[in-house]
Amino acid sequence: MKPGLRCHASQPPMLLGKTVATDADFMRYVTEQLRSVTGVTVRKMFGEYAVYVNARVVALVCDNRLFVKPTKGGRALLDPVVEAAPYPGAKLYLALDDVLDDSGALARVFNATAAELAAAPEGKRTLAKKRQGN
Repeated sequence: MKPGLRCHASQPPMLLGKTVATDADFMRYVTEQLRSVTGVTVRKMFGEYAVYVNARVVALVCDNRLFVKPTKGGRALLDPVVEAAPYPGAKLYLALDDVLDDSGALARVFNATAAELAAAPEGKRTLAKKRQGN
């Protein structure tokens, strides 16, 4: 593991031994913390949420935790960098538990991540859909 990088095992909320989906109050708090980020929209999916910036998925909210797609720009703004999987079997994302209460720092991470994702070439699936006209 790289210096300054630590892996944080997710401890989702439990109710009678079952994982609890993200609650509406937590999601309202996340969106309030992101109010200074332009172009943010949220979409509920399977009891969890995807957070978009300018129509691109930048983060996931799962089990009352915020996970941002890993980018160089996002990593550079975090100390320490904490990675965790938003759900079992997922790739590691940047877990923003320690940044969530600082709306300024959160906005900087989101803006840097969104800018880097916008500059990245589109994935094969997106290109295939565009060719098909979908």
